[in-house]
Amino acid sequence: MLELKDVYLELGEKTILRKLNMKFEVGKRYTILGNNGTGKSTIANVIMGVEGYKPQSGRIYLDGDDITDLGVSQRAKLGITIAFQENVRFEGIKVYDYLTLGGKNKKSSDDVKKALKVVGLNEDYAKRYVDASLSGGERKRIELASVYMLDPKYVILDEPDSGIDMMSIDTINTFINHLRERNITVITITHREEIAIDCDYSYLICSGIVLKEGTPADISEYYKSMCDVCDHPNDIQLIREHDVV
Repeated sequence: MLELKDVYLELGEKTILRKLNMKFEVGKRYTILGNNGTGKSTIANVIMGVEGYKPQSGRIYLDGDDITDLGVSQRAKLGITIAFQENVRFEGIKVYDYLTLGGKNKKSSDDVKKALKVVGLNEDYAKRYVDASLSGGERKRIELASVYMLDPKYVILDEPDSGIDMMSIDTINTFINHLRERNITVITITHREEIAIDCDYSYLICSGIVLKEGTPADISEYYKSMCDVCDHPNDIQLIREHDVV
């Protein structure tokens, strides 16, 4: 289990996360749902151990071990990985080489073909280069294929539909289901309830707190009725008045 316990984070003089508590069990799919600017991507950075995102208080545990002080590379070795909103950023490298850079075991050309197929690309892409000839959507798919190749324990997908052209939500969910078939825990960060609905458990975030948590149907319905029409996101005083914190 991956667990965030009473995580509090300030960046500069601004409070971003407020005593955040979350649990992610092995092999399940979770969504962290919320409007833009509510702290969702910050949670991803905190889980991954990105520099500058170490909480001022609270702890992060993986299978009972405290990993709060570990960096990105150390957490990656423990099986945590992330696909950021940005597309693959390496230039001039062959797609095949990019997909076989990391991972615990040596990968074969068949592994590369399968990873490309999972994200809707044919095997010829392995021979191409990451350069201006690739569209933003193609780069995003290659980034997702690299996540599949790593075979991690926990995958964080930060706004997986960001920067994708001609890639449907159904395709994203199919990719996530491929990860789940390998008993990989998937944490999807999104502001779209269409993506959030297909999971085992949902967290709704506002102003750096868990505003509500539970079944995806309940959380998505609440989000549509309350958050989509909200003109005062991150109003912590209003949240307190409603006895959320």
